[in-house]
Amino acid sequence: MAYEQMAKLYDKLMDEAPYDQWAEMTKEIVKQSSIPVKHIVDLGCGTGQITARLARNGYQMIGIDYSIDMLSYAEQRASEQNLSIQWINQDIRETDGISQVDAVVSYCDVINYITTEEELTLVFANVANMLKDDGMFIFDVHSLHHVEHELVNQTFSTVEDDVSSIWFCTPGEETGEMFHDLTFFVSNAKDSYSRFDEYHHQKTFSIEVYRKLLEQNGFQIRNIYGDFSLKKESLHEKTQRIFFITEKRSIK
Repeated sequence: MAYEQMAKLYDKLMDEAPYDQWAEMTKEIVKQSSIPVKHIVDLGCGTGQITARLARNGYQMIGIDYSIDMLSYAEQRASEQNLSIQWINQDIRETDGISQVDAVVSYCDVINYITTEEELTLVFANVANMLKDDGMFIFDVHSLHHVEHELVNQTFSTVEDDVSSIWFCTPGEETGEMFHDLTFFVSNAKDSYSRFDEYHHQKTFSIEVYRKLLEQNGFQIRNIYGDFSLKKESLHEKTQRIFFITEKRSIK
């Protein structure tokens, strides 16, 4: 899960990503909850696009990411927007030093990079340790239908003046597993191009598996939605992105 050179191009490549929808959905979920939320951790924050949006809406934000390069761009973004955000370089499977926050969010496929039930258990346990009792954990994942019918065995490409890319998505041996083989061509100053490659491994699990592991780590699922909608009918057979809205059970 090392983005390395890709960090330099990430915002450009993700220019059409629905960051506003992630931020607005978070705000609406918090609004509908009876739990007051002030401090939020953005787990796998990347270049801080969602983190900054939530900070601009008055939340006190902490952004955590494994990539130092991504965090450097996130810090620059916050500085340019005069936002006070704490940035932490940690692997989300090994987080520590954070506790008693009101909410943790993790969007844009971050949890899909956790490819075994054992590692998911570590992540969910870490999130539970960060949260206060009744704190909220909101995250999204690809649906199995989306992976198996719309991603694996597909080729995607983009061509622009300064950067082009080609992305092969191949299936793994297990259901919901996929490998992304990405090649980028970046324009240089003298009509030449530099090439670099990225290789990413993701997996999505059934709702039942996520539910089991969440409950084992002290979470109660409040709602499950699909594709940026908070309507119950948004979760159906062909939903692409599944949102879990959970709360840490209080211990009394």
